[in-house]
Amino acid sequence: MRTEEIIQAEKKYILQTYGRPEFVLERGNGVYLFDTEGNRYLDFVSGLAVNALGYGDYDVVRAIEEQVGMLMHVSNLYHTMPSVKLAELLVENSFSDRIFFCNSGTESWEAALKFCRKWGNTKFEIPKNRLLAFNNSFHGRTYGSISTTGQPKYHKGFEPLLPGIDFADFNDIDSVTNKITDETCAILVEPIQAEGGIHVASNEFLRKLRDICDEREMLLVFDEIQVGCGRTGPLWAHEEYEIYPDIMTVAKALGGGLPIGVTLMRQHVADAIEAGDHAATFGANPVACAAAVAVLQKLLNPEFINEIKEKGNYFIERLETLKQRFPTQISEIRGRGLILGAVTKKPASDFLTLFRDRDILIATAGENVVRFLPPLVVERSRIDEVVDVFDEILRQGH
Repeated sequence: MRTEEIIQAEKKYILQTYGRPEFVLERGNGVYLFDTEGNRYLDFVSGLAVNALGYGDYDVVRAIEEQVGMLMHVSNLYHTMPSVKLAELLVENSFSDRIFFCNSGTESWEAALKFCRKWGNTKFEIPKNRLLAFNNSFHGRTYGSISTTGQPKYHKGFEPLLPGIDFADFNDIDSVTNKITDETCAILVEPIQAEGGIHVASNEFLRKLRDICDEREMLLVFDEIQVGCGRTGPLWAHEEYEIYPDIMTVAKALGGGLPIGVTLMRQHVADAIEAGDHAATFGANPVACAAAVAVLQKLLNPEFINEIKEKGNYFIERLETLKQRFPTQISEIRGRGLILGAVTKKPASDFLTLFRDRDILIATAGENVVRFLPPLVVERSRIDEVVDVFDEILRQGH
């Protein structure tokens, strides 16, 4: 099929929940994507933080090929080696004692919500089952996820949402303490509000949340679906804060491009969950787990992690220089590591087209934040290329 035929077929047969540009991608290599017309694009979206190792990573591809030839799927009624190997790697390299496997970030978040309420309803003589989330947050588009997402635009038309959820202001402890009640069982937070505009939680804020949860016997839940797996520099974003959650959700980059989701938890949470409380037919899929093992083994290399930090700092420095040169067009640079945002005076969507016209793919995070999510394997020269193009666009008055 020709490009136009593919696009027309997509519009005819697929529910139009996405606004896609008028080209068709067919393959990737390293940090580049190629469309059906032979055009090459430098990818600074990474499948929305999924393709952390870029496209065609040898070890990930080999792990997938080997596992496909042995066992593609089997019910969770049975043991499989890839799932156990991945679980061991995750537990031994995080705060967690137990993990639950599913198929996406949103699924891992739904599991976390259930686990919070089961814990709060069974641990206390008077059940605690209210959840405290944050304004401007984003946790997905399923019912529990949008119910805990603090952006009304995602709620419109889908009311009534799940009850028992309160919202406080991000980075505002007074707002948190004012919203907590005796029925609150958990605080739900992103260390960086990614979809909400690349807002970074302050050290004091997250540490105080940990203190409050300890004092009030509540769970602290981190959504690291987009910011975990090395994206901010360390393996887990919360490590920079030197505190640990009771539950954490992880997905995206972990699968190397295959669907996977994980809910990590400490033992006191796991103690509240019984057989049959939750399930996922395709959770712990052997192929996805084999790919995730290959990804995680690379992320556990200290040299690889250090390179992410160094490249992130370099990227930030270059973007800050642009902000100084164009103060009327860029008002702020946000983020950590290789999840960065430039707050622009003009709509961020305008820049999507301007970059794409120059064969570079970027993302947005809200109405006025240009978001950069390059593969973690990106070279400095490619960062320079993107910043230089941004410079050119701004010099032209955009």
